[in-house]
Amino acid sequence: MRWTHLPDRRDVVIVGGGHNGLVAATYLALAGKRVTVLEKLDTLGGAAVSAQAFEGVDARLSRYSYLVSLLPRRIIDDLGLDITLARRRYSSYTPEPGTDRGLLIDNHSPEKPAGWDAFYEGTGRLARAIFPTVTEPLLTRSEARRALGDDALWESMVERPIGSTIADAFDDDLVRGVVLTDGLIGTFAPNIDESLAANRCFLYHVIGGGTGDWDVPVGGMGAVTGELARAARIAGAELVTGAEVTSITPDGVVTYRHRDEELQLAGSWVLANVAPSVLESLVSIRPRAAYPTRDGVEGAQVKVNLLLSRLPRLKDTAVDPAAAFGGTFHINETWSQLSAAYDAASAGRIPDPLPCEIYCHSLTDPTILSPELRAAGAQTLTVFGLHTPSRLVDEANNDAMRASLQAAVVESLDSVLAEPVESLLLTDASGQPTIETKTTLDLEHALGLPGGNIFHAPLSWPFADDDAPLDTPARRWGVATAHPRILLCGAGAQRGGGVSGIGGHNAAMAILSA
Repeated sequence: MRWTHLPDRRDVVIVGGGHNGLVAATYLALAGKRVTVLEKLDTLGGAAVSAQAFEGVDARLSRYSYLVSLLPRRIIDDLGLDITLARRRYSSYTPEPGTDRGLLIDNHSPEKPAGWDAFYEGTGRLARAIFPTVTEPLLTRSEARRALGDDALWESMVERPIGSTIADAFDDDLVRGVVLTDGLIGTFAPNIDESLAANRCFLYHVIGGGTGDWDVPVGGMGAVTGELARAARIAGAELVTGAEVTSITPDGVVTYRHRDEELQLAGSWVLANVAPSVLESLVSIRPRAAYPTRDGVEGAQVKVNLLLSRLPRLKDTAVDPAAAFGGTFHINETWSQLSAAYDAASAGRIPDPLPCEIYCHSLTDPTILSPELRAAGAQTLTVFGLHTPSRLVDEANNDAMRASLQAAVVESLDSVLAEPVESLLLTDASGQPTIETKTTLDLEHALGLPGGNIFHAPLSWPFADDDAPLDTPARRWGVATAHPRILLCGAGAQRGGGVSGIGGHNAAMAILSA
């Protein structure tokens, strides 16, 4: 196509209106920059959204991402965000396979498994040392180690496989598994992972807020995105939905389709709030690699949302279901079960039983349900199934795999319940049960996540290697790409991942310090 006029100019064009893009837009607009955000979908927020998942049922579920830990107080305060995060009393409940007993971790109780307090005292010190640095220019590995000030702790958490550290710290098969799961969320790795991918995942799961707590966003994840969008608009940023970016040139020209028109913007800077491999395809204008992996990027989870008439009864009658579901409910996640599940998935099979993590948003925050649903005792459940890598799913088998994975989740749940979970499902306006399942391919289609990877790319350490070049603002802030005028601002940036806004903050800081 030949353009007959020059594209409109902006100081910054942001590709992708997820929460990181909105954070960057607000910071830059507050600094006086002319900013336009282009979002492909008709709604802002990306994975950080609430949705009425079931037709005619007035429940707003956090459909994809669902808890907040990594959003720094600095960003909330800088942008004047009115966000409420509710702390959960219970950390976790885990049934013991083959018995009617389980392990309940109550944050208000001193009763913990042997070694628990000592282990998490260590992760707490790591969190207090590392988390304050994520909104500053990158430390080097040596600087981060000195900031911690404990070489033995550093070695155990960073330099050797986290599974080995956990195995040394705990004797119990169930306790080992509960602790290890923080290294396996969205990460396909064996219990003893020599690549240290599980270490990086574990690190981000235990440093949030300097405490490692994971909180419930009151009003659902959509309340977080809504507040970010409000702040961005007040600051003066232009937010355009239904705008599909089709190409980006290295000198900052962004071509996009909007309302059946092909338009262009030229930015002094372009911020990419998309996965690095998606950015590569937009700049090179070449088709992306065939599913399921994108240059080694692979998701490893299945997501299931349920709306129940009430909480299920447990086989463990000594524990109140409200306590069991009040934190993270671990099912079939002992150390040995996680190891067997990894082996099964590596061999191309759905694990049996499927390791699952469940949480109940509505127990902590009933506002996501209508008054009628609350009065009736309805509750939401979100299930995150582990060790279901995207290599199991393709375009030809996605529907069948979705059904099989949903059945595996239901079977895993039923193994610890005193009644079938499906008997408690409500029905939507069409008479269908209120359960929805998202495979890695579904996430690829809906959100543009390569291989369904919730982190956009393999997680990086929250510090730079000692020999890494830190000679530009973009490199110092961990947002550089191969193109000087194009910066990462999403989960694929260094220190990206989770609902944090860190990638957006750091990309904005790189521009403002250039």
